[in-house]
Amino acid sequence: MNDPKTLLERTEVASSCAKKLNFTMPMLIDDMKDSTAKNYGGYPDRLYLVGKDGKVVYQGGPGPRGFKPDELEEQLKKLPGASPAGKK
Repeated sequence: MNDPKTLLERTEVASSCAKKLNFTMPMLIDDMKDSTAKNYGGYPDRLYLVGKDGKVVYQGGPGPRGFKPDELEEQLKKLPGASPAGKK
């Protein structure tokens, strides 16, 4: 899939994604210069892991192509006190 070239195309892609994911909370569709992403980090269009100290431990790439849950899981495993998935 190619990146949208117009705001209308970008809006259509976002709407399609929201519909497929049953996403019901409000969404921001950034302008074609990605002003919001540049100024604010594009929240929540990335995967983040924040440590207990409040510092960002992991910041994924811009979604949806940058969503890499396996990378996030690897970072979770590196946290102090982490246990293998499914074990307490």
